[in-house]
Amino acid sequence: MNESAETSPEMIAFGLIAQAGDARSKAYEALASAKKGNFEQAEELIAQAEASVLEAHHIQTSLLAKEANGDHTEVNVMLVHAQDHLMTAILAKELIAEMIEMYQAMSERN
Repeated sequence: MNESAETSPEMIAFGLIAQAGDARSKAYEALASAKKGNFEQAEELIAQAEASVLEAHHIQTSLLAKEANGDHTEVNVMLVHAQDHLMTAILAKELIAEMIEMYQAMSERN
């Protein structure tokens, strides 16, 4: 089967990397805002990070659906690298969200 440019393993990988990178960047921006006590901005940035993670999940889900339908996607180093980026972005977002809650709780005690 001839793949279109949008569904090539490389383009799928680039989409995952782009969304994961955006999510991770927004999460760290959120952490910086929380450190400054700007919790409203931190929450907005975490929401933006979550939206990027969700978009990456849509890309990943379409890949899984293709596979389930018998349309195999070649797994290469780029795709593995993209998955790694996504998983570290998700982990960073989750941990940073917890850290923001801790900063906010400490701020409210003072």
